[in-house]
Parts: sequence; structure tokens; C-alpha cells
Amino acid sequence: MLAIETNNLTKKFKEKTAVHGINLQIKDGELFALLGTNGAGKTTTIKMLSTLILPTDGEIKIEGLDIIKDRQKIKEILNVSPQETAIAPNLSVKENLEFMAGVYQISNKQEKINELIKMFKLEEVLNQKAKTLSGGWQRKVSIAIALINEPKILFLDEPTLGLDVIARKELWNVIETLKGKITIILTTHYMEEAESLSDRVGIMAKGNLVDVGTPEELIKRTGVTKFEDAFVKIATGGEL
Repeated sequence: MLAIETNNLTKKFKEKTAVHGINLQIKDGELFALLGTNGAGKTTTIKMLSTLILPTDGEIKIEGLDIIKDRQKIKEILNVSPQETAIAPNLSVKENLEFMAGVYQISNKQEKINELIKMFKLEEVLNQKAKTLSGGWQRKVSIAIALINEPKILFLDEPTLGLDVIARKELWNVIETLKGKITIILTTHYMEEAESLSDRVGIMAKGNLVDVGTPEELIKRTGVTKFEDAFVKIATGGEL
């Protein structure tokens, strides 16, 4: 089954069309990176796919469910780790996890929390207040919280923005462990990140989905040697 399928997905804001008739298929268990320059329409697309806003026209199917008719069911099977770290600053890491497990009414609450502590190696910061953590630790906790409801689809919005090289690499390792287990939609401005982590990449420009493929396929199609150059060439319509 496809995790996400769109047909003629369109979003207009008054006279401006932000997204023009996108047709996209994302497979179950795939890590799909959606890339584009600022204003390309990727943020609007992600907001539609994650049910935050509804399309003006077209269809979105999430795990076979319709975004309009089955919106509530869809919300139960996806989660978002936003660019702004979504943790309560005055609660400890453990309290953050316990609070969100309560919000989602997780039945096996302690078991799930222990699993996430182990996965993200949170033992050493468990009793620290979230606001005292480094940026890297805050991002890890934010992603752990987004996994508390065992989503089938996880949206990662700029997960390593502002992190140093070591913290970024550590977070990449965490994301790698999730690949194949759930479907991940990644947005990032770091081309190295998209190339390293993604199964496939979609590139948007001026509200259109202009190309989709593996990083290797995009490099080959554009006749360049580096993924960053392939992205620039596709996003600008052939200019390097």
C-alpha cells in the first residue's frame, strides 16, 4: 500500500496559487525528502499532507484514507516533529514523555516510554529540565515525543537546523534506525542530509513538483557529479 498519494493537489491563497496540481506517491516505510528553495511551496504541501490545512482542489490519500472524509482517523496515524522544538521547557525529559503519553492516552505508557529512552539514549538527561538541554538533545527529545503515539507516518521539518556537525550526525543515526519501520517525510535545506538519508527525493519549484527520484537518479539525469548541483539545476530549470 502507498503511505501517501496525491492527485492534482492544489492550494490557493486568494489570487495566489501556492501549490499547482501535484501528483505524488510515497511508499510505506520510505524516507522521502521534499526539497525546494524558499517560496517553492513545500511548506504548504507538508501542511496539507499532515492535515494542518485543507487543499483547495485535488485529493490526498493517507494509508488509503481520504484527507477530507477521514481527517480524524488520519490524525491518529501521523505525527509531526516541527522545526520549533516541541517540548515543555520547564518539565524534565521524563516528564515531557509522560505528559505526551497521557495526552495520547497510550495504554502501555511505561513500556513505550522505556522503549523511546533506549532508542534515543536519553538515560543521561532523563531528569534534566528540557530548557537546560543542548540543541541536539532537544531535537532528539522532540522526535521521541513525536513517536510516542506510534505513528505510521512521521513528518520531520528541518530536524537538524542549527545543530553542530556532531549533533547532526548523531541525529542522522537516530533517523537511520527508523527507516523502513515507519514512513518519514523529511524537509531540509542541507543537501548532504537529503542525499545521505533519503530513499527518494522530490524537488519543488514555483509551486510545482518538478522532479522525483533517488539522489543517484537525479544526479544522473542532470549530468552532474554532485547532488547539490543536481538540486540547483532542477530547482532553477537548468541553471547552475
